[in-house]
This record gives sequence, structure tokens and C-alpha cells, in this order.
Amino acid sequence: MEIVGECIYNNPPVLVTPSKPTPKLALYLSNLDDQRLLHFPIQYIYVFTGTLDMDTLKVALSRVLVDYYPLAGRLRASNEHDGKLIIDCNSEGVLFAEGFLPGLTAGDFILGHAKPHKSWKKLLYKDEQSFVCTPPLVVQVTHLSCGGTILCTAIAHCVSDAFGAAHFLRAWARAAMSEDSELAHPAVAPCHDRRALAPRCTPRIAFAHPEYTAASGGDDASAVAEASSRLFAPPLSPVSVTFTAAHVARLKKLSSSPWAYAGWSSPSLSGGCYCGNGFVLACAESTAGQLAASAPEAARLVQETKQRVDDDYVRSVIDLLEVRRGCLPDLAATFTISSLTRQGLEDIDFGAGTPVHFGPLTSEVYCLFLPVIGDPRGATALVSVPQAAADSFERCCHDGLDDVDVEDKNQLPNIGDGMAS
Repeated sequence: MEIVGECIYNNPPVLVTPSKPTPKLALYLSNLDDQRLLHFPIQYIYVFTGTLDMDTLKVALSRVLVDYYPLAGRLRASNEHDGKLIIDCNSEGVLFAEGFLPGLTAGDFILGHAKPHKSWKKLLYKDEQSFVCTPPLVVQVTHLSCGGTILCTAIAHCVSDAFGAAHFLRAWARAAMSEDSELAHPAVAPCHDRRALAPRCTPRIAFAHPEYTAASGGDDASAVAEASSRLFAPPLSPVSVTFTAAHVARLKKLSSSPWAYAGWSSPSLSGGCYCGNGFVLACAESTAGQLAASAPEAARLVQETKQRVDDDYVRSVIDLLEVRRGCLPDLAATFTISSLTRQGLEDIDFGAGTPVHFGPLTSEVYCLFLPVIGDPRGATALVSVPQAAADSFERCCHDGLDDVDVEDKNQLPNIGDGMAS
């Protein structure tokens, strides 16, 4: 869905600071945080039919920043660690903008089964500074002609992954719904200390890690190849396919791979909500011919790769990033999948009821599984494909779903039980 018109700003954005004094320190980022592939913001859009109260949002944000103080700081390069990024926790504040977009209604997002469009970027205040100089958290509230409201957030990915971002957003919403200052503090305290994921004194790279084959800078041939691939790549178009709980149950039944894999969990991060990046890339390798010949075999490769990700594997990645500082993952001919189905983001209420639409602000090159509002056991798959193939790809997906038949719809599994983000 394309948004026409421009957002009107009657006032310049403001900086929202923590309501109480917070620690003044330079916060070390782990090697998992400080990867160049994470130098972008996690951008979410919430659409509400009701009106969000601006003062309530700002006061609640100020209160919750006491616990999430790194989001009110600034990123900068360290002078002591070869230019590694750190967070200067200086309470400078979160950038908060308020706008109005005439002609757009909350109903447009419902009727259009809205998929991200590049025009949606106008719903988030554009800071002209570089990624490092932009505040780690940028917020915009856009008022609609119908009386509804759009809330967009952008959290620097090197500061937090989707799990930490969800923890913060739920805490902010809880604070907005209560005047009790104690409820501004999350039930589980956020952990900002990255030392648990520091590299070992003697690095030990115990796995091959084929996903990390590219190096940053210095290779003109690689730079030319990357530039050429971007220049001549076909334009992408987002495709959205919704799987109901019945579809999910049937697909699980047909799958030859186990679904009940819980993912990596580190005992050293279990004391609270770890707000840094707690995920690593793992690579399943296959030829195009093998993938085309057997979909179950492709699923088996993915599951086996996920099961290899244990504490030893994660420590090996951290050490690799220390020894080969600046190395980049080779994402050419790679299909990346991520999931937001278990974060509870679709039920967040800031005082105007739960959203009628939630999702990413833009459609990226990876496949994202999103929760379905009103169907906690369903999921929507959002993926960008070459524009010329988008219609046929979506038609094939829907034709396949039309053939799904589940004998017993009373005992349906929760999709969150089987998907690792």
C-alpha cells in the first residue's frame, strides 16, 4: 500500500530524557553487537484506531528510560578498541517527533491487507546524520484524519536485537497504562552488561563458519562485485502470505523435520532480560539442484544447522569476530529467515487499545514471520521477491494453502512453540 502526501510537522522533534539520574558510563558492545551488518535500525509500525495521548507517551517513555538508559545515550567509536562501537550512556535523550498525515486512515491498513511500501518511510522522522550519530531510539507519532494514530519506532540493531526491543516496548506500554511509577519498571530487569559475551582470552575457533567469508575493505574486486550485484539486481516487491492455525497444524504434520527445537540459550544470560544481540548466524550449505529436488531435504538441513548452535558454537563465532575483526557474512545467494511470532508485540496497548496493524516499517531482503492479530496460533510470512515474479509467487502460495485440510481443528499447536527466532 502506497502512502500519498507528506507528513506535516508543526513543531521540531524533542529529546525525551530519563526521569531520574542514570549511570554515566561507556557501555562496551559485544562482538555480536558490533558487526557491520547490524548498522541499521529495527523499525516497527503500529496502527491504532484510537488517539494516543502525547503527554502520556512522553512521560511513560521518560520513566522507562531509567531502566533502558542506553537507548537515551549515543553511539561512538572507541579510542581503545580499534574503533569498536560503544554506547556513551550520557542521557542525551530519545528523538521524539509528532506529525500529521491528512488523507490517511487506520482503516486503510485493514482494508488493504497492508504490506510495507517504500513510501512508509515518511512515517518515521528522518535524521540526516550518519547511523552512528543518530540516537539509538527514534520515535514518531503520526495523527490520522480518522482520529487514529500511527506509532513508529527505530531502535539501533547494534544496541538491541528484536527480543530486547520487544522487552522495551512492552515496558513502555505498561508504563503508559499506569500512573504507578513502580509499574514503569519491567517485571524482569533488563541486562545491559555485555561482558558475558566477551571473547575468550585465548580465542578458539572450533567450527568452519562458512557464513563468514567476506572481508571489509581493501579488496577492489569484491567491492566491484558487490556494487555490480546491487546495481543490476532486479527490483523487489513484498509478498505476504498468512497461515492460519489450521494451515500451521497441517504443515507441521507434513514436515519431516522436528519443530520442537528451542534454540540456543546461554546460562550466563539467564539472570534477566539480556538487551544486547543474543543471536548468531549459522549456515546450511546446499547446491541449487539439491534444493530444487527435495523440499524436505532443505528443511532437514535447516533444522540440523539450528541444532548445531550451542554454547561452543556461539563462543567460536565471538572469537572469530575478534580474530578477524571487520569480517562480514557472505549473504550472496543466501535466504535469511527471522521470526517475531513469540514477542507479544501484536497485543501492546499504549492507551488506545491494541493495534489493528503491526509489522516492519520496510520490507527487507529476508523472510520475516509475523504474528497475526486475532489469531495467536497463526503467522504471516513477509518476503521480498523479484518484482516480476511477485504475483505468480503469491498466487502459488495461496493455491497451496487452498489445498490444506486438517481433520482435527480442535487440537492445534501454537506456532510459537516450534519456531526459533
